[in-house]
Amino acid sequence: MPVPILLVTGFLGAGKTTVVNHLLASAEGRRIAAIVNDFGAINVDAELIAGASDGVISLANGCICCSLEGDLLRTLSTLLRRDPKPEHIVIETSGVADPADIVRNLMDPVILREAPLETVLCVMDATAPPSALEDALHRSQLRVADIVALSKLDLAEEGAGLRMREAIRAQRVPAVVVDAHHGEIPAALLFPAHVDRAPTPREIGPRRPAEERFETLSWTSEQPLSLPRLQQAIGKLAPKLARAKGLFETVEQPGRMMVFQFAAGRATLAPGDAPMPGVPRSRIVFIAELGMLSRAELDAIMEGCVAG
Repeated sequence: MPVPILLVTGFLGAGKTTVVNHLLASAEGRRIAAIVNDFGAINVDAELIAGASDGVISLANGCICCSLEGDLLRTLSTLLRRDPKPEHIVIETSGVADPADIVRNLMDPVILREAPLETVLCVMDATAPPSALEDALHRSQLRVADIVALSKLDLAEEGAGLRMREAIRAQRVPAVVVDAHHGEIPAALLFPAHVDRAPTPREIGPRRPAEERFETLSWTSEQPLSLPRLQQAIGKLAPKLARAKGLFETVEQPGRMMVFQFAAGRATLAPGDAPMPGVPRSRIVFIAELGMLSRAELDAIMEGCVAG
């Protein structure tokens, strides 16, 4: 029986991980395999979703989460050979990936027969201005979507969700637009009721030349960080950042990792698990447009956060 694929796309910080996290946590008996395609040397996304640094993580509800290492088709083939085989596969793309290229890869005849692409979900940040859809990558993510989920509605100004809906409609995309409060989307929209039907290939437009637009700088330390100093450092870095995420231990709360997220100019902290042995106590991925942030500048600012 074929295993349908749900492809989750969306720009940096749109809320893709929150959606995937909710799908895994509320699987309702479905065996879901989630593939995290993180943009950066440190696979922080997998840690946020499954509480582990890498590899395949088995969850108590029968779901698994794994990091994408190397070729997507090879990773899919490995998942399809698992016993028991997953009933659904969720692929979370990088926020800077053109999903059309991923869809094109999933049209491989072997993969299409065993794991057909069922649904493409695009997560859109409702707090973003409608002008964000003038960005070519945003438009590409919308064009391939079957469903567009508006995230962060609780943070958006009144009427922002409606304005974003109108902007999406102006793009003349056939997708259904739904609200995703705290990453929650009705499973019936994402997973088919029957998976024994013949897969349907998708028409994808011509391949566009790849454009390197973002770069990733990963920073690690074996020492805990001073939280007030880190807050000052993020204040200095914020104008140059598109996204940042990480895990670190603080002097103020030893023995517990903090989960750090920065997107759309907002930084959040949440308590995490205990530090893992053999793993740096502080590790953060910074994503910026090319040329905006140098390694020397980042190291100088972040080293000032180290306690001591």
